[in-house]
Amino acid sequence: MSLNQQIKSDIKDAMRAKDTLKRDTLRNIMAAVKQIEVDERREVTDADLETIMMKYLKQREDAKTQFADAGRNDLVEKEDAEIAIIKPYLPEPMDDTELESVLKEVIASVSAESMKDMGKVMGAAKSAIGSRADGGRINQMVKKLLS
Repeated sequence: MSLNQQIKSDIKDAMRAKDTLKRDTLRNIMAAVKQIEVDERREVTDADLETIMMKYLKQREDAKTQFADAGRNDLVEKEDAEIAIIKPYLPEPMDDTELESVLKEVIASVSAESMKDMGKVMGAAKSAIGSRADGGRINQMVKKLLS
């Protein structure tokens, strides 16, 4: 079963269980999927869906930080609940040692030698790693390895 079908099935299950938070969270994901399908006139793959979900997860984490800074604990709890709903659909994130070894291979493959080559490394790393690590972590590790 594809990730897209799994999410649609889980939306139906959430509707039956009257779990409005899960239903609404997954519907937001599917709305983003539909937007891409309509705008780009193509079928969304599982890789595209993972990218969409990573973006949504990042938005939720940013909102959670802002709500915590503002002292809105009720909204922080809501964002935590949405994050907990999304995480099971994403692949297991890479740990630092695994990320470092993949990035060393990428650096060797693009023949990067200094910080001037960071753009090439980041482009190749994004395609090699996918949604298993966020861009910030990749960026920090690349800077560490190139310096």
